[in-house]
Amino acid sequence: MRIGIDLGGTKIEGIILNNEGSVTEKIRVDTPKDNYKDTVHSLCSLVVDLQKIAGTQLSVGIGTPGALSFPEKLVKNSNSVSLNGQPLQKDIEAKIGYEVRLENDANCFVLSEASYGAGAKFKTVFGVIIGTGTGGGIVINKELHTGPNSIAGEWGHNCIPSSVRDSICSDRRCHCGRTNCIETVLSGRGLKQTYLDSQGQEYEAMQIANNAKGGDTGAQQCLDIYCLQLANCLSTVVNLLDPDMIVLGGGLSNIDYLYEKVPKLMNGIVFTKIMQTKLAKPRFGDASGAIGAACLWPSSWNRCAYPSNG
Repeated sequence: MRIGIDLGGTKIEGIILNNEGSVTEKIRVDTPKDNYKDTVHSLCSLVVDLQKIAGTQLSVGIGTPGALSFPEKLVKNSNSVSLNGQPLQKDIEAKIGYEVRLENDANCFVLSEASYGAGAKFKTVFGVIIGTGTGGGIVINKELHTGPNSIAGEWGHNCIPSSVRDSICSDRRCHCGRTNCIETVLSGRGLKQTYLDSQGQEYEAMQIANNAKGGDTGAQQCLDIYCLQLANCLSTVVNLLDPDMIVLGGGLSNIDYLYEKVPKLMNGIVFTKIMQTKLAKPRFGDASGAIGAACLWPSSWNRCAYPSNG
């Protein structure tokens, strides 16, 4: 069994995962707002509580927004800004007295789906987050690929293809400081902006999708634009990585129309006659982060190999 922790912007979820991929225990607590020390305390308290439930020391994996910079191991690129520049992994290990593994939450998402979820039967899985932001991760042969800069799969901060640029009215500034990142069109904020540009009204992303499903012509046109944008951006991933499966996550992954429309559009864009890559809904939804964090350790982990630091 393994412990997985998902550090989110509003809640921290901790689970115990058994070797069959089932969650046997779950605890949720609120995330302290904009307070790094309180966040570390809450994380460690949650770990201690789960270890007590287990009755033995289990491995601990933690999924967080952002990633670790090397060699300093400081958090970078996190939208939970209180984490940036902080030695989160080191502080947690110092407090609980043993090694933990820490990874980007999008990477934890794809690792969960590749290990036990929609991509479990496939060799190469690319996971996509389309929600508040746009992230991604890569798993090959059940192993997470992160790269020397810890940014493998961060396709959301590549520039949009020229074909997508033609579908927006004006340049879009990304929170990362660049202009026209993929995130600026494929995030919930991006879909909202596209609707505002085309229809002159402001609706949240899921309301646009629901209106389209209900027969609203303007919303349907906007959703079709979004599908074409997504198809063009994902096609660059397929041309480069050629994954067996792409799994969508995040709030916009709940739009069923994407799975019908986007693969058909990609078939006319990807550099092959008939695309074999599958596009799939996630199996675990909100639970993916914690499950994937637990999977940062192999199921055969031996606690005797990782003695206390204290």
